[in-house]
Amino acid sequence: MFEVKNIEDVNLAENPVIARMGQYDHEQLLFCNDNSTGLKAIIAVHNTVLGPALGGTRMWMYSNEQEALTDVLRLSRGMTYKNSISGLNLGGGKAVIIGDSHSMKSEALFRRFGKFVNSLAGKYITAEDVGVSPIDMTWVNMETPHVVGLPGKSGDPSPVTAHGVYVGMKACAKQQFGSDSLAGKKVAVQGVGHVGEYLVRALTKEGAHVFISDIYEPTLRRVAQETGATVVGLDEIYDIDMDIYAPCALGATINDETLSRLTCSIIAGAANNQLKQEDIHGRLVMEKGIIYAPDFALNAGGVINCYSEVKGLSAEWAMSKAEEIYATIGNIVRRSADERIPTYRIANKMAEERIESIGKVKLPL
Repeated sequence: MFEVKNIEDVNLAENPVIARMGQYDHEQLLFCNDNSTGLKAIIAVHNTVLGPALGGTRMWMYSNEQEALTDVLRLSRGMTYKNSISGLNLGGGKAVIIGDSHSMKSEALFRRFGKFVNSLAGKYITAEDVGVSPIDMTWVNMETPHVVGLPGKSGDPSPVTAHGVYVGMKACAKQQFGSDSLAGKKVAVQGVGHVGEYLVRALTKEGAHVFISDIYEPTLRRVAQETGATVVGLDEIYDIDMDIYAPCALGATINDETLSRLTCSIIAGAANNQLKQEDIHGRLVMEKGIIYAPDFALNAGGVINCYSEVKGLSAEWAMSKAEEIYATIGNIVRRSADERIPTYRIANKMAEERIESIGKVKLPL
């Protein structure tokens, strides 16, 4: 269902956006612009076979609109796989707002964005993501009910996301080192935003030696001071002696350049789309003897938390469900070792099989 199509026959010059949607079988794109508030955003709905598309809204100062489009297409596809492999009755979607989250936020901007979300009539449910907080979502919620992760409800999904990454990392350690203990392990956490900070706290509490980097200096220094983690440079993080690399910022940090520098034997982090090119770098990671925890399976705690709000389930249910990531990742990495198939391919197949199966159930009689 989700195989990348050969798009050579599509005239990219005449219709590049539709061609890119077709590459990963996206259902819908909504481009949002409002001059009065400065809003520039893209909402991508990838697949709604399992249910309404749920995925967070990211606010980032992209270099250009093509970069934003690439990000939202990849992120929304990842949400489809994430929701499926987690056993949730949700489809995949995502939104990006082009802008500096430290200087361009306003109530008006987020409320205008909320109107665009509402225009999709429940086909897309949004939540917070990189650069966006639960408080920002309260402004979106003023214009649409299709919002989760609100204060007083399921709230910030970051603790549940971080817990899922933490237990999934332990499952990788069990396969690679024979024990799931992370005490004494050297872990490089790239990005200490919401999820990264919670992950660092869990790792240092267990006794891991943690190295951290981040583009935002105040947060970096605070987390280092409070946890005892060691600060390293943005580029230096790829070269330090480490057992585990945990990318928790933006994607595509596993690429030709970094793979020639990384000394780790496990890659397990919260970032989405960590492999720059799935088919190339997913196999290279395996050939180097590195266990890669597929990001959409590992970082599913956040969407599990949001799903608990959609269905009226408890915070305890969400954390318990996130614990299942240990077994899911363990299954994936064991199958990869036994079958000599890259972990991303095994995880993709598991997600696709569920979508295909449920799609048959929903066919009309």
